Amino acid sequence: MNKRHTKIEDYAFLSDTQTSALVSRDGCVDWLCFPRFDSPACFASLLGEEKNGRWLFFPKEKIDKTRRRYRGDTLILETEIETKSGAVRLIDFMPPRGENPDIIRIIEGLRGEVQMQMQLIIRFDYGHVVPWVRKRHGGLEAIAGPDGLILRTPIETRGKDLTTVAEFSVAKGDRVPFVLTWFASHLDPPKKVNPEHALRDTEKFWSEWAGRCHRKTPWEDAIVRSLITLKGLTYAPTGGIVAAATTSLPEKIGGVRNWDYRYCWLRDATFLLLGFMSVGYIDEAKSWREWLLRAIAGSASQMQIMYGVRGERRLEEYEIDWLSGYENSKPVRIGNAASKQFQLDVYGEVLNAMHEAHLAGIETDESDWRLQVGLMNFLESNWNKPDEGIWEVRGGRKDFTHSKMMAWVAFDRAVKLVEKCGCEAANNIERWRKIRDQIHREVCERGYNAQKKVFTQFYGSDALDASLLMMPLVGFLPASDERVRNTIAAIERDLTEDGFVRRYLPQEEQVDGLPGTEGVFLPCSFWLADCLHLIGRKKDAKALFERLLDLRNDLGLLSEEYDPKEKRQLGNFPQAFSHVALVNSAMILGAKGEK
Repeated sequence: MNKRHTKIEDYAFLSDTQTSALVSRDGCVDWLCFPRFDSPACFASLLGEEKNGRWLFFPKEKIDKTRRRYRGDTLILETEIETKSGAVRLIDFMPPRGENPDIIRIIEGLRGEVQMQMQLIIRFDYGHVVPWVRKRHGGLEAIAGPDGLILRTPIETRGKDLTTVAEFSVAKGDRVPFVLTWFASHLDPPKKVNPEHALRDTEKFWSEWAGRCHRKTPWEDAIVRSLITLKGLTYAPTGGIVAAATTSLPEKIGGVRNWDYRYCWLRDATFLLLGFMSVGYIDEAKSWREWLLRAIAGSASQMQIMYGVRGERRLEEYEIDWLSGYENSKPVRIGNAASKQFQLDVYGEVLNAMHEAHLAGIETDESDWRLQVGLMNFLESNWNKPDEGIWEVRGGRKDFTHSKMMAWVAFDRAVKLVEKCGCEAANNIERWRKIRDQIHREVCERGYNAQKKVFTQFYGSDALDASLLMMPLVGFLPASDERVRNTIAAIERDLTEDGFVRRYLPQEEQVDGLPGTEGVFLPCSFWLADCLHLIGRKKDAKALFERLLDLRNDLGLLSEEYDPKEKRQLGNFPQAFSHVALVNSAMILGAKGEK
């Protein structure tokens, strides 16, 4: 098989709610991290070549047609492959489990008889380490360093050029299973998994979970698929939700804006809580809130913008040179240096998350409140400092208008929590009200460009920034305010491409310190639809929202960005931020009584 260039949107997403895999349209697993989302990949051809690890089934003869789907409201992928001799269905899934993750692949005969081949290339440590392979414990074991994998199948396999291969035939009615299980190399592998039982249990898990959704809009299928994707990006043991399943998928093909998104951003807190609670998933909202509180526990001055799935703080960023990058987009980065940035907006997002959770019936207890008071005490002395902002720029700190606005949100929500839950804050509430009003005045004076009649990216700037679409969404100013309406209009006019929204123009004022450009940003495009709805342009809002839905791939998945010229998804995939924005927009645009 020659090197393939699979578009980002041509991948399917599998998850067991602890780790995940990406499967191409032709049935190849090109990305798989065991045992966690952020573990080193054992299949890394997504970011390199076949030699960096993959798992592929393919017929000996020419493929006439393929089609795929998820089975109902699940993450069970079914890929049908037709040839002249017959047809088979490849059933791929990862059963939610305990300590030993599995990826299970069942080849089912649909008609005729098809001669199939398998190619399995295991390379631990992001495609770098060739394992020691031997037959033991009723399967084929691959071991290197701390990692072990065991492949169990009734099909005879053999080694060829550091690759495991097999040839077998599948007739109508046959079901041929392959189970690949991770285990710690110093231990024996776990007992054999019954693949048919695991398939039944996995289907039940996802169907029951999806069945709890309160479907309230015309776009219920899109909402449910996005929620399933968000659940799939959840690290079940802690409740943390990773931003995406991948690292280093580029924001522009061939560019350097390639980041590791397999971590949990505090920024997602408000959006995720709103998304889950709006459709009835209170338990998931509680788990995420509890993860949030554990992660940020301690000194408020040490709060980070992101953490590992268990709340880890050290996410050192480094580059690996043995991977060529997705379509030669270098560098490939592991870890994320933005974890050390100072970003004011996260304080607003955390306090807003706590406020929304309280409104939904998730009570704030005394220890929770003490932690929040600590955050507010820190913010009192630091809200007026420049920061790196919501977009995590690497061009130096500035007084970003969105950051100051979100500092206002923090004080506003802290005041409201005191007023609504009776939290002890007699010495604080009046001071917080004064600071809240002070920030509001400052943003309206210094963040507003009177000549251009718009709010701008940072104080004294002429540049636009799509994060300012959040102003009416967080209640800083009403959508009816002329300054807000002008800002929305300016963003729609000057910061869009083919109707979709860019975060900002990277070439303006060199704010992000990086070369090159990027695609349109899908969450911001959903925010524009929300704002159009709020200012009464409901038909335009719906039209934009449905155009955004059309950008999803055939399985309902979205990445972070989109290239309108090449008509390709860009950035890490699937992207939690995009799917949360989709859910929240659907709830705003499809609220009862709206058309």
